[in-house]
Amino acid sequence: MDSSVKTGKPRRADALRNRDKLLAAALHLFTERGTDVSLETVAREAGVGVGTLYRHFPTREALVEAVYLSELDRLHEGAAELLAEHPPDEALARWMDLFVEYAGAKRGMSSALQSVIAAGGNPYSESRVKIADALSTLLDAARDARLIRRDIDTEDVFRAMSGIFVMPDEPDWDERARRLLMLVSDGLRYGA
Repeated sequence: MDSSVKTGKPRRADALRNRDKLLAAALHLFTERGTDVSLETVAREAGVGVGTLYRHFPTREALVEAVYLSELDRLHEGAAELLAEHPPDEALARWMDLFVEYAGAKRGMSSALQSVIAAGGNPYSESRVKIADALSTLLDAARDARLIRRDIDTEDVFRAMSGIFVMPDEPDWDERARRLLMLVSDGLRYGA
């Protein structure tokens, strides 16, 4: 959690931009190199000073948790954004791609997220609710448009999608995960 949240003070626009740059840089570096990358490298990649990083994220665990929660929010908000731009079945398929990105980030940060939990944080407290909410929104829209089967529920689809978390960590993991979720998406359309 960054210090402005703790103090309750509103953040300035430049501080918000810096925070967003730090989160994007950290996500990129964590994905490419792992979470052991130095915080100085994260600050340099974001184009800010290390002091700016520490003002927002006083510990590595705070940065890791913020990156994870940012990806969770992107996944959650992505449902409504995709529905606004695409037919419901296409929005669902595109959201499943976002789910693969989220899952990849989560997998890449798993050991660091365990450190967050060991330090007293709970980055997963809202994960299931936010994912189920986004998925339910997409499924409801696709069912209402008669683009997917009507005899499925959110929990079943969520469990099918979660299979990507147990796939072996191989170089083509994301490609295989996308193919698996494409099968789920195609299965939802069958008999619509």
